[in-house]
Amino acid sequence: MTNADVTDKWLVVINDEEQYSIWAAERPVPAGWRAVGEADSREGCLKRIEELWTDMRPKSLRDRIAAADGR
Repeated sequence: MTNADVTDKWLVVINDEEQYSIWAAERPVPAGWRAVGEADSREGCLKRIEELWTDMRPKSLRDRIAAADGR
């Protein structure tokens, strides 16, 4: 049995590299991650991630590229 089998509320979480994931709402958010918004269904959270996470590159890589481009 997986969390998806027993959990109906999920959180969208983000880390310092601005990478997104979902996390079961009844569990403590792991170190290095923070919740974004309110608990929702799994499908709702995945839709929100699709809307928010438009650049899959880690933040550190985006920052290095921007620095090299002189931005």
